[in-house]
Amino acid sequence: MRSVVALVAVASLTAFAACSSGGARELTGDRMTHDPALAVEDGTSYVYSTGSETVADGNIQVRSSTDGSSWRYRGEVWPEKPEWLDEVVPGVSNLWAPELIEHDGTWYLYYSASTFGSNLSVIALATNETLDPDAAEYEWVDRGPVISSARSDDFNAIDPGVAVDGDGQPWMSFGSFWSGIRMVPLEWPTGLRADAAEPLRLADRQLPPNAIEAPYIVEHDGEYFLFVSRDSCCRGLESTYNIAVGRAGEITGPYVDRDGVSLLEGGGTLLLAADGDRVGPGGQSVAGDTLALHYYDRRLDGAFQLALVELEWDAEGWPVAHW
Repeated sequence: MRSVVALVAVASLTAFAACSSGGARELTGDRMTHDPALAVEDGTSYVYSTGSETVADGNIQVRSSTDGSSWRYRGEVWPEKPEWLDEVVPGVSNLWAPELIEHDGTWYLYYSASTFGSNLSVIALATNETLDPDAAEYEWVDRGPVISSARSDDFNAIDPGVAVDGDGQPWMSFGSFWSGIRMVPLEWPTGLRADAAEPLRLADRQLPPNAIEAPYIVEHDGEYFLFVSRDSCCRGLESTYNIAVGRAGEITGPYVDRDGVSLLEGGGTLLLAADGDRVGPGGQSVAGDTLALHYYDRRLDGAFQLALVELEWDAEGWPVAHW
């Protein structure tokens, strides 16, 4: 989903060339994904997404497509969750909001374990040599926790998004409600947290309940763009989710919207909102110039679905997306 490695970006652009006319791609097959992490390997597109508590112990789900349009289900990352998760997050039923990034021949899968409405949470890591479930070397190896949050913390350690700055330093943005979007440095090759310093602050609605989450950072023409999901998710057709964006000269911020308002002061330029039968878009990631997200389909009584939307750039250097 979120690799900024040049090889992956080039492959992504090739796989999604059919989006050149703009708008949302027409998709077929199994599209029942929530919080999609989009990545491309060897010409095949993959979406990893939030698990279902009734399937494979709630593990992260895997889907693939050879043409970027027709999708099929490929199973789950593991048949059972790592045992240590139940100790860190009692009551966890399914794993949420994965993130994928490739570095030096290794795929890094970050995911969240939490319970709804709580900040007793952890972001954990697994690694693999390939995304292809049919490959002989395919095996997701548990690497343990990256960052956790306790009820005494003012942040929520879920919704990881990893990006790399111009010096090759990886950074993980994360957060949901509480004090908003935060960030910590990571290190290669472990993919784990680089230090124990207080997480940086990137975005805050400054308005209870601080409904902002699912950060994802994209570099474009030497600037960094922070995409976030705002308002209420996970309520079917009652969802008010929408996607907003800010930009900065440095990956660590400060991020501002088109009007110059800081995202730490409630700013954010609307990128995509509900339209017609598509309700509550959010949980986004980007591969090349393709924005992946989920929405709730009015034609399917509010079932969540995958959408792939072309990400365009206007004359002022801002991202633009439309259905």
